[in-house]
Amino acid sequence: MDTPNIRTGESRPPLALIAGPTASGKSALAIALAERADGVVINCDASQVYRDLAILSARPSPEEMARVPHRLFGHIDGAEACSAPRWAAEAKAEIASAHAAGKLPILVGGTGLYIRTLLDGIAPVPDIDPEIRMAVRAMPVADAYAALGREDPEAAQRLAPADTTRVARALEVVRSTGRPISAWQADKVGGIGKDIALRPLILLPPRDWLLDRCDARFEAMVAHGAADEVRAILTRKLMPELPVMRAIGVREVAAWMSSEIDRETMLERGRLATRQYAKRQYTWFSNQPPPNWTRAREAIDNNITDNVITLLQ
Repeated sequence: MDTPNIRTGESRPPLALIAGPTASGKSALAIALAERADGVVINCDASQVYRDLAILSARPSPEEMARVPHRLFGHIDGAEACSAPRWAAEAKAEIASAHAAGKLPILVGGTGLYIRTLLDGIAPVPDIDPEIRMAVRAMPVADAYAALGREDPEAAQRLAPADTTRVARALEVVRSTGRPISAWQADKVGGIGKDIALRPLILLPPRDWLLDRCDARFEAMVAHGAADEVRAILTRKLMPELPVMRAIGVREVAAWMSSEIDRETMLERGRLATRQYAKRQYTWFSNQPPPNWTRAREAIDNNITDNVITLLQ
């Protein structure tokens, strides 16, 4: 990711970023910063954009959202699939609006693809030939990976052989455009990384602390209405491949509601899925953002919040 330098006398408008795995304390810190710095909290979590997932996405409560302005939370109907380019365009507009009002925009969330798309832009890959896409997506991942090794060996070397989505994407791009996906990615357009003074903070608290919070969070979701939320989603009879239908907790709670599994099994599956997701995010945020982005490796609590807020301001 392109990262602007923070220096005295910086003329570019500021953008605070609080990112990290689920349950790491991002939302509470963002609200505290917004209250202190006259800020606007802008969501960059792929689940929290959906109106249907207030509980299972751990969206800030109405009371929390009333304390400071919140943007891009629950604004998309679950019958739609929000793409990273769509979110980035909406985030750019909200950031510009905050700057125009003299407020500090504060991005908060755990979706690395959204952050990368906003800062670095998107690769201008032309539309993929539908027949090529259909053929590639029908291939077993092992066959697709072998083909990618012949047609785009650089991408094959970079990708995990079992990464079905990225392997298929790289193969369909090279077959449809005649150029490897890396060539398109080198020509990314639309990113705002060079136009703002980024003040990033990655929350990477102790793993045991984080995983305990993941367990407690899922149990709290179930205790505070997750079943009603899942029931409302299922009533809509949405397509199963939509993000709302694949959100952590939906399948687990649905199976419990239909008596396929008991409550304890549902809780254990939900806790496990949440932990696995947090671990993937932890790995991504440990390795992918630039090394000069500040990492907070302590649990966020009142004792260090003031220091963190000073850094982000």
